[in-house]
Amino acid sequence: MVEPEDNVATALREIEAGETLEVAVGDSTVTVEALADVEFGHKIALEEIPAGETIVKYGKSIGNATEDIDAGAWVHVHNVESNYGRGDLAADEAEAEA
Repeated sequence: MVEPEDNVATALREIEAGETLEVAVGDSTVTVEALADVEFGHKIALEEIPAGETIVKYGKSIGNATEDIDAGAWVHVHNVESNYGRGDLAADEAEAEA
């Protein structure tokens, strides 16, 4: 469930650019137009998120925006610095530390 403090939602299906979404957020609904295709399991911004702002999903901080993110934008590793690190870079980081 999307919590009232969340500024992103997780795509429960493939979303196409230009699609209008209605997302239940707490007791209300947020309407947003997808600015890009969003893959299943990825995130979409429910509101404008300024660079440096905390990304909140399921009521918890998951990282910070590395650039301004428009409402409806795809939210992923290209515009978020995760609190949890990047698994896709783990091998490179391990090699650099060796």
